[in-house]
Amino acid sequence: MALAAAACVGRPAFAAAADELLPRTSKRRVVIVGGGWGGLAAARRLRDLAPELEVVVVERNAAFWSCPLSNKWLAGLIDESLLVHDYGRAAAAYGYAFVQCEATAVDRDARRVLTDKGALGYDWLILAVGIRNDYEAWYGDDRRAADHTRERYPCAYIPGGEFRALKRKLDSFAGGDLVMTLPPAPYRCPPAPYERACAIAWLLKSRGVKGKLTVIDPNPAALAFQSTFDAYPGQLAYLPQSAIKSVDPFNRRIVTEFDDIRFDDAILMPPQQAGDLVRQAGLAVREGHSKGWADLDPLHLHARDDERIFLVGDLAGGVSPLFGGYPKSGHMAAALGRIAAAEIAARAHGEAPPRLLPESVCQVFTSFDPPEATRFHASYRLRGDGLIAQAADQQHDPNPRGEDVLWLKSQLADFLAD
Repeated sequence: MALAAAACVGRPAFAAAADELLPRTSKRRVVIVGGGWGGLAAARRLRDLAPELEVVVVERNAAFWSCPLSNKWLAGLIDESLLVHDYGRAAAAYGYAFVQCEATAVDRDARRVLTDKGALGYDWLILAVGIRNDYEAWYGDDRRAADHTRERYPCAYIPGGEFRALKRKLDSFAGGDLVMTLPPAPYRCPPAPYERACAIAWLLKSRGVKGKLTVIDPNPAALAFQSTFDAYPGQLAYLPQSAIKSVDPFNRRIVTEFDDIRFDDAILMPPQQAGDLVRQAGLAVREGHSKGWADLDPLHLHARDDERIFLVGDLAGGVSPLFGGYPKSGHMAAALGRIAAAEIAARAHGEAPPRLLPESVCQVFTSFDPPEATRFHASYRLRGDGLIAQAADQQHDPNPRGEDVLWLKSQLADFLAD
């Protein structure tokens, strides 16, 4: 009895049956929640590997938005059309169903996803819901402070309206003290906030704005960006290893272990966790460094206690004691989505799944004037003892010629029909 009770921790009861959003057919169904890099890559690969399966993608946003290269868009260096794409076109081209709605819960016992428009039964489920901003780490249960922060000081780390809100903020910033906080690791796309800091410093200087960005970073110093930070002494102050003790969004004050910092405006990035659906479904790690991130089998990507649910993308927790978790990048999310698709296809065919490991590439600008870029690459292998090992390197490019745009286009071409 004790074991049964323990297994039900975090598993809510569902008393009433919701109306079916899509009626079941004779085909076995894969539901994919999340239309980002991981979800769309999984959908495309499933249609190739197991065309006899019904594939349904559930996404709350009306259009796909790429977080990679969004900092260049914030700086006005690329057009929005490179980042924003139509879900319906990809679904029609590759032969899966797309449903725009909000997934609210997973009923694991009945194998159903509940949404604000009805329920979807599944034979296999892929959760690719990305991250959530953990404002509770700062404010506890003070929803007023969290809502105020989200409205006034958006961090723009999740696709949707926050990116446009941040761009309006930067375009209209007339001067003063601007603060940007960074989440403690692990978080989505490790070099992205540093690239954003470089872009903002460049914008302030190139536009002649009498303002300064203070970057509060609880992590070790980002050495790859230090020379650029040093090049903007009048526009940027970088405070590494500065853990945040408290945030007061109403009085515009942040207290760290060393400083009491007041600001005129801010980009407030709280700690991050796996998306809400992971926690609701009882699939999150409950302790240790990966607490709040998805608890998954590192080789097969299914939930440790539910082989019908696959967990891909930035929501993933630790996969190896040798290095922790995979980098939370778009490239990695797409690679994990394809691996999950291959696992499901093999199981649907009664075959042993292939042994596949991902890789990750992330391209960022470390300077905007003069333009300089860095390519971060990570690859993986399975050791003889069964542990996953990581090999990581970075390559500095002092004369970028649009390689990042070509890389993005090639990646998106795999799962978007544009």
